Amino acid sequence: MPLNMNREVFITCAVTGSGGTQDRSPHVPRSPEQIAQSAIAAAKAGAAVVHCHVRDPETGAPSRDPALYREVTERIRESDTDVVLNLTAGMGGDMVFGGPEHPLPLNEEGTDMIGATARMEHVAQCLPEICTLDCGTMNFAEADYVMTNTPGMLQAMGRMMTELGVKPEIEAFDTGHLWYARQLVEDGVLEAPALVQLCMGVPWGAPNDLNTFMAMVNNIPQGWNFSAFSLGRNQMAYVAAAVLAGGNVRVGLEDNLWLDKGVLAENWQLVERAVTIIENMGARVIGPDEVRERLGLTKRAPTPR
Repeated sequence: MPLNMNREVFITCAVTGSGGTQDRSPHVPRSPEQIAQSAIAAAKAGAAVVHCHVRDPETGAPSRDPALYREVTERIRESDTDVVLNLTAGMGGDMVFGGPEHPLPLNEEGTDMIGATARMEHVAQCLPEICTLDCGTMNFAEADYVMTNTPGMLQAMGRMMTELGVKPEIEAFDTGHLWYARQLVEDGVLEAPALVQLCMGVPWGAPNDLNTFMAMVNNIPQGWNFSAFSLGRNQMAYVAAAVLAGGNVRVGLEDNLWLDKGVLAENWQLVERAVTIIENMGARVIGPDEVRERLGLTKRAPTPR
């Protein structure tokens, strides 16, 4: 297969995520102010897109409170730093079973299952340029936890995104998720060309070996845009791999806490290192305006108070 390197690359910074990393690094932002400041610093370092979750400001636990999303959105949009805002829509599909012998009733402590409209409430209020759509159900590393995204849920959420004029970023954790993404486009739920994020090495999705990665890349329809990432120490290796495969890149504390062995990273440092890798490969890092032109996005004004 001939090399199809991307020569004009955009970087997404995944600023904080929803994993249990809040106590593993002092640099994982918790409050809306911290998340916005970290996103702005990442943008100044070269990220054209910032992907944001929110957390409880006191505990650092993941949250889906629309008021927290509004504050993050307002702080970023009112800053003097231009960046494309990408909000998660992945919260609210968590199912934790009661164990192999007694799976029901569900574990109430970990289960967080809400309807499509509720999952999209913060997106409708904040109107980011991009929001994520996890295009399938998947077992995670936790014993009895399932990330649940049924076809009906994805159709409903996808139609809402399209009607709102928010670009879905299809989160693909395995090849079947790409298969269903193509079906959503064929059914008119999502518009082509679609935007895909290849999520490599997330247990128990697609492993992060290069053969699997290229199988994922080869399942993306011609003309679609894609980015890719992997976790932990493989994050920077996938910066190079994604560019070589013709894609864009994602880095950030959602996926990796470390800059070097024993050295905890900040988001802007991970972006800065990705910029160095991309430019040393002979490619150019593009900014938010070029991303908007490529993806057909419309820049949003600050949210009215």
